[in-house]
Amino acid sequence: MMLRKWCLVLFTCLLFTSVARAQLVIEVTSGADKLLPIAVVPFGYNGTNPLPQDVAQIVQDDLVRSGLFKAIPRSSMLSQPSKLSDVYYRDWRLLKADYVLIGSIKKIKGDRYRVGFQLLNVLTQKPADDYTTIDVTKNHLRDAAHYISDAVFKKLTGIRGDFSTRILYVTEQHDRTHHPLYKLQVADADGHRPQVIVESNEPILSPAWSRNGRDIAYVMFKNMRPRIFIQELATGKRKQIMSFKGLNGSPAWSPDGKKLALVLSKDGNAEIYTLDLATQKLERMTNNYAIDTEPAWGPKGKTIYFTSDRGGNPQIYRLDIKTKKVERITFEGDSNYRARLTPDGRFLVCIEKLNGDYHIALQDLKTGRVKILTHTDLDESPTISPNGTMVMYATTEHGKEILAVVSVDGLVKYKVPSTDGDVREPAWSPYFN
Repeated sequence: MMLRKWCLVLFTCLLFTSVARAQLVIEVTSGADKLLPIAVVPFGYNGTNPLPQDVAQIVQDDLVRSGLFKAIPRSSMLSQPSKLSDVYYRDWRLLKADYVLIGSIKKIKGDRYRVGFQLLNVLTQKPADDYTTIDVTKNHLRDAAHYISDAVFKKLTGIRGDFSTRILYVTEQHDRTHHPLYKLQVADADGHRPQVIVESNEPILSPAWSRNGRDIAYVMFKNMRPRIFIQELATGKRKQIMSFKGLNGSPAWSPDGKKLALVLSKDGNAEIYTLDLATQKLERMTNNYAIDTEPAWGPKGKTIYFTSDRGGNPQIYRLDIKTKKVERITFEGDSNYRARLTPDGRFLVCIEKLNGDYHIALQDLKTGRVKILTHTDLDESPTISPNGTMVMYATTEHGKEILAVVSVDGLVKYKVPSTDGDVREPAWSPYFN
């Protein structure tokens, strides 16, 4: 939400100005204290026509973007083996690489390719994992690269990678008469392959993924009224599910995918409701004179976290769905907004306002300890990667609105600016399998 205009947001369903179908560009700005040196060797290829994707380069970019790896430059490589029998470990010891990834791409039939890869441990001079092959079409070589990145990341960190996931974001483009065109777009987690999901001359807000990644929910204004839609990504089929008079906003999928939490003001005040998607039954969850908004489900579906100014300034509260008991969660800073939970439920990420600036904050729900992750002055709309290690958010840099990412420990940071203008309202997908 636009934190600078809290009152306006509350009464206009978090109205944003947002970019066009923009290509996003990754710019890593900081990493972990000690980076793991790895060489991603260009994959061997037996075809005559050039490949549309450099698989090894995509893998290298993925790993470097995580902030945990240091890539050995191709120009420094003493050899470029594509199979185990051609590997001379001394070459890689000289380059101080701890691991080497080798691979090959073979054309099978038509537009199908077999991609093989293996991770090698330079210190032990042995394979770190088995040789693995995957078959893909020419158009899915980038997917194969992300799959390999995930496999390497999991092997070397013990954490499932998020390179094969996707992101939603809202953009805005102005024509020559300065009329805005809003677009909801989906792209790979690295910003590549953007696709327009829906576009409108009126604002599009609050995109949210279903738990299986097949459907999305979002708010779109029509005739200056906010309405909530659900859309199937594969087919583009969509349906309007909420269009009450007043506020219809902030859709959030329950962990089991059977309900949406949302914000309605149909009874005169902004309150949290849940909607059973099968029966279309609405249940009011909050009942307070204050404004309650921005719901987020707890990982087990038994609680809902939300923003409310019932204590004076906006803060994060937790609602027990069964008992309807509400308790305040955030106490540090001047105010707190837009709660998001890590998949394990241990940490709460939100926007904390402190001395007029808005930062990404991480709160340990067991200890109550709060850590500020960013030091820019206008951060918004946090969303957490499905492995719980990274937070993507909207921010402003040199007057331009961009996306940025920070790790939950605050060490890894990278920017995701658009090549075409402003971009905001990110939503990180779940795993697709």
